[in-house]
Amino acid sequence: MTRALILSLLLAVAAPLAAPVFAVQPGEMLSDPALEARARALSKGLRCPVCQNENIDDSDAPIARDLRVLLRERLTAGDSDAEAVAYIVDRYGEFVLLNPPAQGSTLLLWLAGPAMLLAGGGIAYASLRARSRAPEPGQPLTAAEQARLAELTKPDA
Repeated sequence: MTRALILSLLLAVAAPLAAPVFAVQPGEMLSDPALEARARALSKGLRCPVCQNENIDDSDAPIARDLRVLLRERLTAGDSDAEAVAYIVDRYGEFVLLNPPAQGSTLLLWLAGPAMLLAGGGIAYASLRARSRAPEPGQPLTAAEQARLAELTKPDA
């Protein structure tokens, strides 16, 4: 076996065994396992403002750490899950939600994808239909087309 093949096999075997790495530091974790589990579940739906499509548990950015701490503070203060998330959304805007609700300004974003898909399908259908109606290449010119061609190619006198 070649060296590259052996390394590829080792990588294929070891990759599924790699555990996910979270940016949550031990000092941020709550001592109550139930509250910590709620915080982890909620933070999966909160976006890091710096990293964009990364949740705050996976981000090493300082703002993500601040959001993790703020979320845990709200939960230990007795807020429900919805209240804790609403508090963060009120302070940072809907941008921190990885899956924003389809209402108001975000409704346009939710509908844009399916609308573009339908528009693309319509354009593809129209172009295929027009192509099927076009005359076959290599067919002889009609009498009208030959007359027009002769008129266009007649030398000016």
